[in-house]
Amino acid sequence: MAMNRLSYRLLLIYSKLDAEVRREHQRRFPNPLRLLRLKKLRLAIKDRMHRLAFVRQTGKA
Repeated sequence: MAMNRLSYRLLLIYSKLDAEVRREHQRRFPNPLRLLRLKKLRLAIKDRMHRLAFVRQTGKA
């Protein structure tokens, strides 16, 4: 399956958010609100990637 621009951009955003979550966890005093925000954004991107893959696989929106 070829990766289109949207899939690639979502993957990049997801990777950046994942790196930020890991970086925040490594801080001496992680900011719980920032972690919550980053994790919510990361989950939203993951959900969007899964929906995009489902639509491609089944052809249904």
